[in-house]
Amino acid sequence: MSRVARGRRGLRAALVTLAGIAVTAGPAVHADAAAKAPVLRKADTGAAITGRTQIDARTFDLSVKSPSIGQTVKVRVITPKGWSATSARRWPVVYTFHGGAAHYESWTKYTDIEQVAARYDAMVVMPEGGANGSYTNWYNYGRPGGPKWETFHTSEVVQLMERNFRASSARAAMGISSGGQGAITYAARHKGMFKYAASFSGIVHLTKPGIPATLMFAGLVAIPSEDPFRIWGPPSGDMANWKAHDPYLLAGNLRGTRLYLSSGLTGEPGPLDPPFQGLEYVRLRVVAGLSESTAGSTNVSLAARLKQLGIPVTTHFYQNGWHQWGYWGPEMHRAWPGIMQSIGAKRVA
Repeated sequence: MSRVARGRRGLRAALVTLAGIAVTAGPAVHADAAAKAPVLRKADTGAAITGRTQIDARTFDLSVKSPSIGQTVKVRVITPKGWSATSARRWPVVYTFHGGAAHYESWTKYTDIEQVAARYDAMVVMPEGGANGSYTNWYNYGRPGGPKWETFHTSEVVQLMERNFRASSARAAMGISSGGQGAITYAARHKGMFKYAASFSGIVHLTKPGIPATLMFAGLVAIPSEDPFRIWGPPSGDMANWKAHDPYLLAGNLRGTRLYLSSGLTGEPGPLDPPFQGLEYVRLRVVAGLSESTAGSTNVSLAARLKQLGIPVTTHFYQNGWHQWGYWGPEMHRAWPGIMQSIGAKRVA
């Protein structure tokens, strides 16, 4: 599929919000028989793998019963050539996060990540992140509760992969839109956990003036039945919690992690955007264009802050281009060699 065709498909899938883009999922091929399943170790929280569905020779989906999320959620895993859950060796791993209004299948649906990953001896793990999970443990106005997406991703999924599927501690994080925000935020909040963190069109300066209001409005539009203030709290009263999750303010913690930031800046359509016309163009110009220019402004902020701190960062700010997969696939290709180098993955094809 061409990049423009992929962009058309992604843009037509659903309304693009500031947090991401909606997608649909393809069916699984078959499920492993329960009788054949090995005994699997749980995460420290009690999270457990309750099912495994084989998609193809190298890809499978896990069902994870997660106390942090309060339900069973999915994780897609791409394994490298020669991988075995009973091997004596371990494999470096890329944790890959989707955007808002999407889910764990998005990367394999909208990019060629399976083909790209096949060239290296590294695993790729794509966990569910919720329709508007925001890659954080929800604040809930300071009361206990969930969902706890950060705990799910950085504790439960990591432990389950390392305890059961021979993933190593050589980790990278990569994401698009809110998943890009998650990749950089997790690297900043868990110093040293990831050797590389890449964000494509993520909001990476959470407390920049105007951003909290924009995110809360986007949350209301995306899921009108859900209170967006449960995520980080009302900015007027809970700004301390927002600051605790802002990569810009935590930038010093990123020292020692290789970084990649990319986004469009202008909000204008670019070479990979489909030639929509009329009302459809206006709608997408407002939503997809505004989403990208907003994300772009935060990337410029974080890049400047990192430079101020003397922390190296690779950037690709491509000016024109909307908030859609047509751009994120090429960004993955640009970042991938550096990711593989950082986690010590060898090229095999």
